[in-house]
Amino acid sequence: MEQLKHECGIVLIRLRKPLEYYQHKYGTWMYGLNKLYLMMEKQHNRGQEGAGMACVKLEAHAGEEYMFRERALGSGAITEIFDNVHHQIAAYTSEQVADVSFAKTTIPFAGEVYMGHLRYSTTGKSGMSYVHPFLRRNNWRAKNLALCGNFNMTNVEEIFKYITSFGQHPRQYSDTYIILEQVGHRLDREAERLFQLCEKEGLHGTDITNAIEDRMDMANVLKTSSPLWDGGYVICGMTGSGESFAVRDPWGIRPAFYYVDEEVAVVASERPVIQTALNIGIEDVRELQPGESILFSKDGSVRLAQINEPKQVRKCSFERIYFSRGSDADIYEERKALGSNLVEPILKAVDYDIRNTVFSFIPNTAEVAFFGMLQGLDSYLNKQKAEQIAQLKNRSDADEKLQEILSMRIRSEKVAIKDIKLRTFIAEGKSREDLAAHVYDVTYGSIVPHTDNLVVIDDSIVRGTTLKQSIIGILDRLNPKKIVIVSSSPQIRYPDYYGIDMASMNEFAAFRAAIELLKIQGRRDIIEGAYAKAIAQRELPCEEMVNYVKDIYAPFTDEEISAQIAKMLTPAGTRAVVEIVYQPLEGLHEACPNHTGDWYFSGNYPTPGGVKQVNEAFIQYIEHVYQLNVYRLRFTEESNPSMR
Repeated sequence: MEQLKHECGIVLIRLRKPLEYYQHKYGTWMYGLNKLYLMMEKQHNRGQEGAGMACVKLEAHAGEEYMFRERALGSGAITEIFDNVHHQIAAYTSEQVADVSFAKTTIPFAGEVYMGHLRYSTTGKSGMSYVHPFLRRNNWRAKNLALCGNFNMTNVEEIFKYITSFGQHPRQYSDTYIILEQVGHRLDREAERLFQLCEKEGLHGTDITNAIEDRMDMANVLKTSSPLWDGGYVICGMTGSGESFAVRDPWGIRPAFYYVDEEVAVVASERPVIQTALNIGIEDVRELQPGESILFSKDGSVRLAQINEPKQVRKCSFERIYFSRGSDADIYEERKALGSNLVEPILKAVDYDIRNTVFSFIPNTAEVAFFGMLQGLDSYLNKQKAEQIAQLKNRSDADEKLQEILSMRIRSEKVAIKDIKLRTFIAEGKSREDLAAHVYDVTYGSIVPHTDNLVVIDDSIVRGTTLKQSIIGILDRLNPKKIVIVSSSPQIRYPDYYGIDMASMNEFAAFRAAIELLKIQGRRDIIEGAYAKAIAQRELPCEEMVNYVKDIYAPFTDEEISAQIAKMLTPAGTRAVVEIVYQPLEGLHEACPNHTGDWYFSGNYPTPGGVKQVNEAFIQYIEHVYQLNVYRLRFTEESNPSMR
């Protein structure tokens, strides 16, 4: 109900035929440009803060531009950048645009390699200077680099120290700029290695330049750049001479899919995007494997290379629950399974009173889980009907009872509608809260007042702000006997550091609930003990660190934390009883067996950098939000070795 910011999306397109081929077959040399636009729009769900695209043309003359880029900010960025591209093309006459030979040497964005990016900030940094793709310019085509990605590195400090120790000077302290410089540096070294080799072979002048471009091996560049990277990533790049690549992290955290035929090779963050754009079957699209790269050479040849050895695979389960489009065949079934898995706890919450319960969903991203929940409820009800029908034998009123049994159904309604978008010009606290309470509207008359239970399924409950400020209050206007809020995902307990916008401990309703329970029960020693242990390991290598935030949750069952969350999020004056039901972790794994990355639920981070970051986030919470007397605690710890 409260929107999580999505991670970014990527598109990489390599045309494998001359532009004349597409002009003849499809009536335009803009085939690649048009496919880029379509694939970016089909992934618009992955980024509404900005977008960018880049293009390389392989047949530009010396002295003419061969690498182009457009970027824009805002939710309309895709439209803006492609409007700008077509405005530049429109500067030429219709005859020039129709002339493929002229277009491929002269017209901007008439190229063979395209790269697109959709951005959502996961670090709080915004503005045009942070919108991908990033460019690293050079007078040698093979040393020009454009880079974009769906990634977040957890060890930026270590990478920064490493590359600056060699004399590099990144323009900004951010993972994108640092990785651009790191890959660019290794690209320079690879070009220099080939230069020396060509000189030994007796080549001179432009023969050396052409040989370097023909022999450039981006696998070497990636193998010497990426071993230090700790995080989830799919990074795409292309050089000015036409080499391009996409590489995936060795844990498989971030998703990437590709398709190759004789005409085109493409990479995207989501599988159905490729299927739709190219009108192909699901069996034709491949998944880039953990630690693997797909490489497109200057001549258009394609190969796969294992850049880093695969680690324990931890594909992001939030991709399946929320981020990726539900049009993917597997994701659609998994989301239905997430809903179906919740039938038993839902029935328990309404005391198995199907007859007097109405089921619905908020927001639209929860609709597929809602369908799965209804299917599960139908199965339950059909079983109940069969058992009751079996007991009708020899009853005088069997026909009447049979009709009554058969008339039983699962009642589903559209009880809530998102009605308005809260505008940022409403700044005053109370005024803003009053308006926020009306972001959703209800369908009056959709339930029987004071008799019906109301079950509403959501895909995730992170902060709980919208539930408290708007949803529960607006649902209570229907006068249900009980409101059951159902989350198709488990309790989100820990920050993500691999590309999702949730990094502060105090954001999570589950964490706040656990802290509150510890306070209520007089067990502040657990909070302070976890803090002391986190502080004590601060100087250890990341690989030796332990996630001590788990100590905060250890004393409680999932149900106890859920009950406390419900208390915290129920607005004052709510008449209905409110209960919150979460997907159990086992249910998630059952529904999404191939996506075991669950660190935001379990605290089991896939990389050492994640463990370091979560402990640091906990320390910051204790010192700045919980406001623990740090000096007192540290003095006590020094005088009492048992606390260490």
